[in-house]
Amino acid sequence: MQKTCLECGEKIVGRVDKKFCSDYCRNAHHNNLNKDRKNLVRNVNNQLRKNYRILEEFNPNEKTTISKNKLLARGFNFEYLTSIYTTKTGKVYYFVYDQGYLPLENEIYALVKRN
Repeated sequence: MQKTCLECGEKIVGRVDKKFCSDYCRNAHHNNLNKDRKNLVRNVNNQLRKNYRILEEFNPNEKTTISKNKLLARGFNFEYLTSIYTTKTGKVYYFVYDQGYLPLENEIYALVKRN
């Protein structure tokens, strides 16, 4: 029984359980399968990286305060974060990996770094 490549349809020579004729076809097949989801993941990761760089830039000493307008001007997107931490007193910190922020009064944010 002849097996054919799942990507290009060429005849497969070699192991019985082989599904692709080459590494190129194997990679192309998997890239095509994941194309739609990959774009979403890529966009989310890019925004998380951007948010992280912005927080890191404005918070070199592990604690500071900053206005919301400065964060927005640099392209910070408050919809993208990796975790939320609520203290015993009820304060809610939002984190992008180990860089976090706490909303204060008058659109001021406290920037923190989790160790």
